[in-house]
Amino acid sequence: MSEWKEYKLGEICIKVTSGGTPNTRKDEYYGGNIPWVRTQEVNFNRLYETDIKITEEGLNNSSAKWIPKDSIIIAMYGATAGKVAINKIPVTTNQACCNLIVDEKKADYRFVYYNILSRFSSIANMAIGGAQQNLNAGMIKNLAINLPDLPTQTSIAEILSSLDDKIELNNKINQELEHLAQTLFKQWFIDFDFPNENGDPYKSSGGVMIDSELGEIPKGWEVGVLEDLIDFSNGNAFKSKELLKEDIGDCYHVFKMGHIKKGGGLNVDGTKSYYEKSKAKKLEKYVLRVGDLLMCMTDMKGNVALLGHTALMNENKKYIVNQRVGLLRPNNDLGIDFPYLYILTNSNKFIEDLRSRANSGVQVNLSTNEIKVSKVLLPSKAINVAFDNCVKSFFESIFYNIKENQELTNLRDTLLPKLISGELEVADVMAEKA
Repeated sequence: MSEWKEYKLGEICIKVTSGGTPNTRKDEYYGGNIPWVRTQEVNFNRLYETDIKITEEGLNNSSAKWIPKDSIIIAMYGATAGKVAINKIPVTTNQACCNLIVDEKKADYRFVYYNILSRFSSIANMAIGGAQQNLNAGMIKNLAINLPDLPTQTSIAEILSSLDDKIELNNKINQELEHLAQTLFKQWFIDFDFPNENGDPYKSSGGVMIDSELGEIPKGWEVGVLEDLIDFSNGNAFKSKELLKEDIGDCYHVFKMGHIKKGGGLNVDGTKSYYEKSKAKKLEKYVLRVGDLLMCMTDMKGNVALLGHTALMNENKKYIVNQRVGLLRPNNDLGIDFPYLYILTNSNKFIEDLRSRANSGVQVNLSTNEIKVSKVLLPSKAINVAFDNCVKSFFESIFYNIKENQELTNLRDTLLPKLISGELEVADVMAEKA
């Protein structure tokens, strides 16, 4: 059994630094090719890219500094305080990030990352201040950490990293499958080069096109509205006092806007709220099924990112939908199912049109009617069925991978505190695998 010793984080790091923010009023400091991490991107993850990049001039005129690949980044600001990430590329960070460059002769950076991850709540509770609770680099540098010998650290890190590797691979596969479906959608329903009766691309091989209010469309197709293809309902207006913060057993997960990703997609790590099934007997219409689409109906005026985008439900009877999320359930005689509708509702043209008809105040809101009357193409049933047959298997694989990722995450989160504390030996985990 390995001997564990206590250190301070600063003692096992070559450097502990804070980042910096170039002057936001100077456009010449932004839009370069230097990755720059903000705290909202630090979310128990591996960073391969950043939302914002700065210029060499911006770097030189701020306290931001390059940190090498495989450093540990800890968010120190407000609601993000205590969250942690590993950068898989060299990056710079803003001033609310604490950057740990771990000495590889003393510690495995992955072990340090998982140790901090396992202690998120206690680290976050160290934050001090007024309206915004913040950490500082000094606190983090003096944080105690128990370490076994380096080979044991590496063995523990390998077990936990292998689970995250598989999760990451599944996410990459899902992105590729969704991209394939989007590519086919564009070819068939935007470029109109779906296969004709001879298997040739329709428009490119001289297929007849007719004018419509949406521009040229194939002969035999029509223009309708979204309501022709779906049943629409608003989510239930739950009172905050009715919702539980923990699943006490036999509860629905409450689907909120936070479960919808920017650009569309399901975020299974959205806000955790629960509602007892015994109290939902008259709320069956809000209980979600596989293939339901969930649309964000409200957003902040100054930062419209989610409005109109949809997530696709991958499980039956796990979630119940909350207010300000629209439930779109496929229902038509044209053979149009959730793959077509999901890609359509997240397409740029659809989103731009829908947002142009939103009501704008402090918040931007979509009305039920404006969603329903969105103009859509109504292709022939044969084409719709053929498209569905081509791409539905992609989404079934995506659903499977999402479910597997949840199981892998649960396994990692179960093993994490036991391995990091020494309660569970590496040999025990390996024996169980065998």
